[in-house]
Amino acid sequence: MNLRGLRVPRWLRRGDRIEIKTRGELEAMREAGLVVARTLALVTEAAKPGVSTAELDELAEQTIRDADAVPSFKGYHGFPASICASLNEQIVHGIPSASPTLSEGDLLSVDCGAILNGWHGDSAVTIAVGDVAETDRKLSAATEAAMWAGVEAVRPGARLTDISFAVESAALQASETDGIDYGMIVEYGGHGIGSEMHMDPFLPNVGKPGKGPVLKTGMALAIEPMLTGGSAETLELDDGWTVVTGDGSRAAHWEHTVAVTADGPWVLTAPETA
Repeated sequence: MNLRGLRVPRWLRRGDRIEIKTRGELEAMREAGLVVARTLALVTEAAKPGVSTAELDELAEQTIRDADAVPSFKGYHGFPASICASLNEQIVHGIPSASPTLSEGDLLSVDCGAILNGWHGDSAVTIAVGDVAETDRKLSAATEAAMWAGVEAVRPGARLTDISFAVESAALQASETDGIDYGMIVEYGGHGIGSEMHMDPFLPNVGKPGKGPVLKTGMALAIEPMLTGGSAETLELDDGWTVVTGDGSRAAHWEHTVAVTADGPWVLTAPETA
């Protein structure tokens, strides 16, 4: 989840304001991240034509609470649900509702957070509902690739905007490869995370490398690019939350919580592997 108040580039602040976690605290964040991963897996499986996003929200909340965790989003600055469910032209912060239900060909971005033993996990996926248009499939794949490029840039000694540059570069490469001029959302971005959901630093999805705080072992960041199939202009709906594309084009959103370790990036919200 993004924090609307983090549009200002707060990464210009000194790096010593960024929370540093011990290995044990990162392991606790991993447990919260696994709750989020399991929740998103179940929501993805359930996102079929005829299902409402309100039903997906109920499933997410029950899954989180069954793990003895708490939904990060519900009640956060007044947000009314446990997930953000952003449909088609909605970019982020979509509020789940009973209608309309999902339809074949919809593109649904689901953002989910959980708190377990005081530590946060935050992740987002974009779900293809049934058979989607090839352009939408490419849009989601390009956004996910941009996220993973950002993840790969996470290492001790790197600068914060090395991640931004990697995300932006991957998005531009995807535009060239796909022959689609993707719009990169710049008003919203990633953030520090740990004992709170949104912490310093703000992580832009665009920027020149080599700027901002030096990444240190024990830091944790949510990396979350958002791309559109058209304009990067955004509009906020009257509900005060839902952000949509200015031209009605579709959008995708992918996110992982990532820890900085001496061995490289540790994706705390990645699903368990066999």
